Amino acid sequence: MIAVVTGVAGFIGSTLARELLERGYQVRGIDSISDYYDAALKYSNLEKLNHPNFEFVEGDLNSLDIQSLISDAIYIFHQAGQPGVRKSWGDDFGTYIEANIGATQRLLEACKVTPTVKKLVYASSSSVYGEAEGFPTTEYSATKPRSPYGVTKLAAEHLCSLYASNFGVPTVSLRYFTVYGPGQRPDMAFTRFVRAAVLDEEIVIYGDGEQIRDFTYVSDIVAANIMAAEGEQTPGTVYNVAGGSSVSVLEVLTMLREISGKALKVRHEQVVAGDVFRTGGATSKIQEELGWSPKISLRDGLDSHYQWAMASFKNLPLSGDSSTSARMNQVV
Repeated sequence: MIAVVTGVAGFIGSTLARELLERGYQVRGIDSISDYYDAALKYSNLEKLNHPNFEFVEGDLNSLDIQSLISDAIYIFHQAGQPGVRKSWGDDFGTYIEANIGATQRLLEACKVTPTVKKLVYASSSSVYGEAEGFPTTEYSATKPRSPYGVTKLAAEHLCSLYASNFGVPTVSLRYFTVYGPGQRPDMAFTRFVRAAVLDEEIVIYGDGEQIRDFTYVSDIVAANIMAAEGEQTPGTVYNVAGGSSVSVLEVLTMLREISGKALKVRHEQVVAGDVFRTGGATSKIQEELGWSPKISLRDGLDSHYQWAMASFKNLPLSGDSSTSARMNQVV
């Protein structure tokens, strides 16, 4: 069985590919190796996918011959995209249009004429909700993104639903609520938190720290992807994938202090444009239809993330005067 994973060199994509290989899939990974963060980290993720059943294709979905790359695939896991709320404003918005909307449309066009594809699983985001109208937020809640990033994720999600209803493309979209765990992107909050704890660096919090997030451990995200691919649902279905651990930034820092046994140096700055105060996803739909539920508690997940940071950063020089920015943006 061949599974295609786009964005395979990223945090979630590489973790998903490893699990698929362990389950006996042949995996074809695609990634453009963009410069959003250090490409060396992406190549390091690829090195961990050294397996006879893994094939890597470097390139942009906007220019690759996608149809040939998916011609023998059963499942497609579309993890590729341009991340980040803060950077999506201004001149960089064009990149988000190309990476999040244009690339998705080209992939859907290829799926439309590829009969072997049984499922395309799209990595959407809780950012599509913006300031949600209620909590826990259901899939039937209004979608009102507060950032250009969220707008592009919602547009791509709509494309998945449109290709499902008009052409029968078997899509399912998963709205991730802030994903964390070992190997998380360096710009994401938890990695900045744990790195700061290990290296005695300063953590910058944007806002008062009372903002609330629903955090989801990466292995739970991976499980949801595979269950969505292998399960049965109406084409165009949308599911929330949330950890059920809605807590404030300050509560997370308290937890990290307990895990690390260290005092953390924290500085507050102005809230980031496009940020939201609270996220929290209802997961009854995916639980009822696919049997998925989160398995990893926030405490256990944060402990694993910290242990990974200890192994990854402990040999770096201490820099007590440097600053580690830690945004609690509503990114995937």
